[in-house]
Amino acid sequence: MAHADPVSSLLAQFNALAGGLFLLCTFGMIATRQVQGCMRFFIWQSIFLASSAFVLGLRPLSWHLLAVAAINLINKPILIPWLLRRTVPEEIYTRREISQVLNIPISLLVALGLAVSAYFLSEPLLQVAPTGTAGVNLPIGLAALLLGAYTLTVRREAVPQLLGLLAMENGAFFTSLTIAPELHLFVELVVAFDVLIAVFVIGVLTRAIHEHIGTTDVGSLAVLKEEASQ
Repeated sequence: MAHADPVSSLLAQFNALAGGLFLLCTFGMIATRQVQGCMRFFIWQSIFLASSAFVLGLRPLSWHLLAVAAINLINKPILIPWLLRRTVPEEIYTRREISQVLNIPISLLVALGLAVSAYFLSEPLLQVAPTGTAGVNLPIGLAALLLGAYTLTVRREAVPQLLGLLAMENGAFFTSLTIAPELHLFVELVVAFDVLIAVFVIGVLTRAIHEHIGTTDVGSLAVLKEEASQ
């Protein structure tokens, strides 16, 4: 038992580092101006999510969290970007800047306000959380959830909106690492499979829409629908 506290403290510090980098990547997804950059930040965000799950699964030893970390490490940083690369036209990644309602400086200010709000909103949950690491995972996960929702709201392009939705899922999962650390592995496998199917369907639809009308701007799709109905 003499060595338990130093090891646990070291793991807690690694988890805090992973959490800080996880949140930083979420801000990066809001600050970037290209789809390719947004994808890279999502990949790193997912890697730090898996890192947090791995660290939390070491002490006390939890095979559920270790397996979940492996699933997320394979699914989100590798399979999801590969699917999008295969289904979405290359032009969207290399040339197009992200179209959004608010500019980057204002978006970062709003994101900062949402992150601060997430800290205060997580205070009631911190009182009943089962582990001491909740002081890191709960507010950061909730902040990522809110920032992902904000990204989904202000972005006009289909792929950035999809990445915002995936960032929301990452935030919810980052929070659940301390609220429900022993979540059944079968549930995680189902969620991972559903996310892959959703990404594949949206990627195929994005390619088809881009080939037919030359844009994936959601606003343009709404205008097109109104013109077709007249």
